[in-house]
Formats: sequence, structure tokens, C-alpha cells
Amino acid sequence: MAESPITPRAKDFATWYQDVVLQGDMAEPAEIVKGCMVIKPNGYAVWEVLQRELDQRFKATGHQNVYLPLLIPESFLKKEAEHVEGFAPELAVVTIAGGKKLEEPYVIRPTSETIVGHFFSKWIQSYRDLPMLINQWANVLRWELRTRMFLRTTEFLWQEGHTAHSSHEEALEEVVRMLHVYGDVAENVMAMPVIRGVKSRAEKFAGALQSYSIEAMMQNGLALQAGTSHDLGQNFGKAFDVQFQSKEGKLEYVWQTSWGVSTRLIGGLIMTHSDDKGLVLPPKVAPRKGVIVPIYRKEEERGPVMEAAEKLALSIGAHVDRRDGQTPGAKFFHWERQGVPVVIEIGPRDLAAGNVVLKRRDTGTKEVIPQDTLVAKFNETLDAMQTDLFAKARQRLADNTVTANSLEEVRAILDDVTAEKGGGKFVMAHLKDDPANDAMLKEFRATVRNIPLEDHYDGPGKCILTGEKVPQRVVIAKAY
Repeated sequence: MAESPITPRAKDFATWYQDVVLQGDMAEPAEIVKGCMVIKPNGYAVWEVLQRELDQRFKATGHQNVYLPLLIPESFLKKEAEHVEGFAPELAVVTIAGGKKLEEPYVIRPTSETIVGHFFSKWIQSYRDLPMLINQWANVLRWELRTRMFLRTTEFLWQEGHTAHSSHEEALEEVVRMLHVYGDVAENVMAMPVIRGVKSRAEKFAGALQSYSIEAMMQNGLALQAGTSHDLGQNFGKAFDVQFQSKEGKLEYVWQTSWGVSTRLIGGLIMTHSDDKGLVLPPKVAPRKGVIVPIYRKEEERGPVMEAAEKLALSIGAHVDRRDGQTPGAKFFHWERQGVPVVIEIGPRDLAAGNVVLKRRDTGTKEVIPQDTLVAKFNETLDAMQTDLFAKARQRLADNTVTANSLEEVRAILDDVTAEKGGGKFVMAHLKDDPANDAMLKEFRATVRNIPLEDHYDGPGKCILTGEKVPQRVVIAKAY
């Protein structure tokens, strides 16, 4: 028997992930461009589904799409001191254009808060112009040293929302609203449970007053920051002189937010649900919900089987695998690795009996059903698979979330955890939000993932490092 092209998770989780991405035809390294990837049709189709799901939610909450320049004047980034310091190591700078040295270099967009600030200052004059709610779908570039497809690449795709408000209270409402939009898509579309919370001061976005995140647990127990939403306060408003005349006739600086998710979501999707056979896609995010594989040996069987397959495909919106020169086994193997939720087979015997065979990707179970029940059974199976995948991931999160009451306990739980070996946990501990405390965790490569918006544990307690009283436990984990 040929060796599987996919490394088992238990042997090496990091290699397994890489194998699933490649064998699922999701992406491949762009070897000619350091740290970049090529997103292939199967991977890009998943991104398009996520785009649609997010975009309709953005528009339902009043946001409009724009597109801003890829190149940002270098001086713009220097206007907000904390922002430029945070991004300086990751910047790629254009110094020559048209064969001549530029008077002022351009930075290739790492994020757009600065250029947004410039245009907000042109577009906003009065309280009547507020709130201003925009979003852009774009690519960004951050010079990464260690890359992994979808999770961390030099260039990646994302959306970034930017809003301006007349009050801090209204801006904060926006920050939390968009965090819940991300949580909704993660849980109800991707079947990926997340913890919504506030980032620690040490982990907040450079230039923000406060950052919020959704954190997901991968199958190896490592955390993945799956989306962020930032309260920018008036920092960028002051840096770019974004003022408006209030109802009282006074000039005031706007309160801004920014928020984003990226193609990293696809990495989270893969590591949440896939197995040692390959990609597993929840039905709501799968570009192809079902595939029909016609089976025939004799040429005279081909016509009737193909005709039946085409009719059935039309009834459920499935794809028919019409490829010649491929055995049924090879076709089943192909769609299994591609993560198609349901594969249906039909051959001469099934045709004579009025049946089809339906196979579910996540459980591998096969069921013979009458053809006239296919529509109902197909939809029922998709619903069940979506529900079961979420329940399984939520149970994994619950089973691997533990409490600790000292730094030694936290260290003992997380010290040996790696992306390759797995064994990670979400450790809930009382910890004061102080960068010095975060630094202690980084000694064994753990971080505060966030401080949950909802306290599901035991309320206030003493900080494991300072002994001071804190209102609740935080999530500590190793992460991608």
C-alpha cells in the first residue's frame, strides 16, 4: 500500500498542516518571491466565500467599500510615533521609481491607518460627516522572517475597516460590534469557536489605545489570533489633524477605529477541522458542497449513469466528476483531500435499484439512500456536518482549557509545547495587565492572548506575579 502523502498529526503537526495545504490544492510557496505564497483556486474559492459572508455583514452595519493607494509616503508613518516604531522592522520601502531616486520614499502598505488619516482630514469637516464608515479589501506587505502558508506570509490578503466618530463612546461601540461580526463568521460559518476579549497592553496594536481580538484554539492546542478590532482613540486624528465642527460649533478631533481579518482565517479553518486524510471544510465555507462520482465499467453503461448523475447534480447543486482516465478510487481520494463535504456515487446497480451512495467527509460514513430522497438527505447531511464540526471544536476548546494559580503552574503546562509536538492548552490565570508581566511569560514563549469579554470562570483573584487583586482570569497560551 502506498504511503499517504499527508504526515499524521500525531507525528508532526506542523508538517501535517503543510501537507494538507499542498494536497488540498489550497496554496503553494511562491519560491521566486521570498516569504510569499500562491493561493490556488481551491484556496481562493474559500477566501471568496469568507469575503462574501463578511462583506454582507459590513454593508448591513452601514460600511462602504473603498480602495486606497498601495504606496504610502514614508513621512506618514512617522507622524504617529508608536505606530512607526511597531511596524519599522516589517516595512518594505520603495526608493527608486521610473529609473530615478524618489525625493521621498514610499512604504508598501503594511496597514492603512496613516493614509486613512490623511484622507479623513480632507473628507471630514462637520459632525454631519460622521460617523464615517469605510472598509477596503486589499493586499498588504510585512517583511516576515519565518513564514507559513496562510498563517504568516510576507504578502497576504485582508480587509481593513476604518471608521471615524464624534465621541469615544460611539467609537467603542463600533470596535465591539465589529469584533462580534468576526466572532459570528468564525463560529457560524467556519464552525470555529473563539474567545472574544481585550488584548493586553503589551500585545495591543501599535498606535491604538486598546485592541480586541478573537482567539481560536487549533487542534494542537496553540492559539490563533483570528481577527482584531482596535480603539485608536484620537491618536491618528491628532497626528493627521482630522477635526470636525461639533453641534456646538467647536473644533474637535475625531475618534477612530480600525479592524481586520485576513487569509490567516483559512489557516485557522484548516487546523481546526482537517484530519490525517486531508482537508475538511465545513459546508457553509466549502466552495463545492457536494460532488457526484459516476461509476461504470462498460461503455454502454456510461450514458445512462452520466444522465442520472447530471440530473441529480442539478437537483442539489453538486459538481459531476466527468474526468476520463481516472479510476473511481482516484476520484474519491482527490475529493477527500480537497475537503468536499459530501461525495455521492452512482453506478449501474444503484441506477437499477433507484439508489445512490452518500459519503460524509468528516465521519467517513457511507449511506445507501433512495434517489428521490437525495435533496432532503443532502441538505440534512450538510446541516448535521456543520453542527457537528462546531460541537467537536467547541468540546476540544473546553477539554483543553485549564486554570493555573501560579507562574510555575503556567510554565509547567506550556513549557514544552511546540507547533510540531502540540499538546497546547489555554491556561486561565489571574494576571495584572502590565507589560512587565507579559515579559515574564515570553521567557517560555507564552503570551496573554486576551482578557475575555465574558468571565466564564471564577471572577476576581490575586495576580500570579504581583499578588494584586485583578477582576478576572486572562487567556495564556502559545500561539502562531
